Amino acid sequence: MMEFNDALSNFKNDHIRQLSLSDDGMRFLKLRSLSRKAQMEHLIEKADLDFGNTKSKGWLKRLYESNLTKQVIDEVIQELYEIEREERRNNENDLVNELYKVQSFEWGGLHQNSLEKTIVDNYVKKIKSYDILSSAIENELHNSMKAYVLASWYNHWTSIIIEDIFKDHENVIPAVGLIKKVDFFIKSKPFDLKVTYLPEGYIKDKRKKSGLRPELTLMKRLARNLNIAFDKEAPDSFLIPDLWRKLEDHPDSRTGVLLSELQEYREYILDDCIENPDHLVLWLYENQGVRRFDASNRLFLVLVDKGNFFESWKLKRAKPLIEGIVNDYLDKVGDNPGFELKFDWEGDTYITESDAIFVLKE
Repeated sequence: MMEFNDALSNFKNDHIRQLSLSDDGMRFLKLRSLSRKAQMEHLIEKADLDFGNTKSKGWLKRLYESNLTKQVIDEVIQELYEIEREERRNNENDLVNELYKVQSFEWGGLHQNSLEKTIVDNYVKKIKSYDILSSAIENELHNSMKAYVLASWYNHWTSIIIEDIFKDHENVIPAVGLIKKVDFFIKSKPFDLKVTYLPEGYIKDKRKKSGLRPELTLMKRLARNLNIAFDKEAPDSFLIPDLWRKLEDHPDSRTGVLLSELQEYREYILDDCIENPDHLVLWLYENQGVRRFDASNRLFLVLVDKGNFFESWKLKRAKPLIEGIVNDYLDKVGDNPGFELKFDWEGDTYITESDAIFVLKE
């Protein structure tokens, strides 16, 4: 049996995959997901254990070293999940209806990891006039904050709805408490769910490897030829959909030819991702941000609106569509879901297990 301190050390060092490879490691992860005092109390009562005067901070170790069976642990997890799930289930249709009221998805130039820094750098330290600062807050920051809060709200609740779709399935054991890098267990394998879209960076890299010029370069050149104005200082993430829309609305025949070529290649990339998901998954692991890096098992849910790639964010609230595709995946999943992946990051090589599910709107 893996010693408790060894399991705890692996967990603290983010060796989630290593833990998942043994029954003892999986036992630790599931018990760790029940680490809140009330949850452990429920488990202790259910298993009719007596820990005497042991303080709650020692319960996890005692539970791990007890004769608790996997079946009892799984049953308690499901019971606790169902208690918290019931309230959300009763309000879910109304919540989805509210999410459909969101008409745009933009962060307003603010980002979660640097919200305070953005405000300090662009307003607090940059502006010296009270009147100018007041005007900037009213006319710029107010709108940016509104967009930021709406985008955060949309992301939060759609993520919960999508996680519940997975957790409701019979082949999934939820992680009911807060446990880093594990949202649920599929056939006893832990996964961190990541909802994403077909990344613009991935499209750019694939075009480069195929000897094709970047989409943005081609659209900028045609826009200049057609005297279409655009913000030269705007980031690529804004310019690509902005120029696409402007060219789409222009009557010149060259716009249709270019956009058809770009769309056709995007669909080719998408087809390749579906056929060879490890290509995209490898790119996603190797292009993580420094602040969010980890090598834990990840399950990617890739949402793509083939008619308008830039509105794929809307599919996060398309519950019936996601539910059908996810349940089909979980119905057919084998005892060893996902595939092993080796990737390089910052000079080191990591091994993880991952998979991708594609949700497409034709």
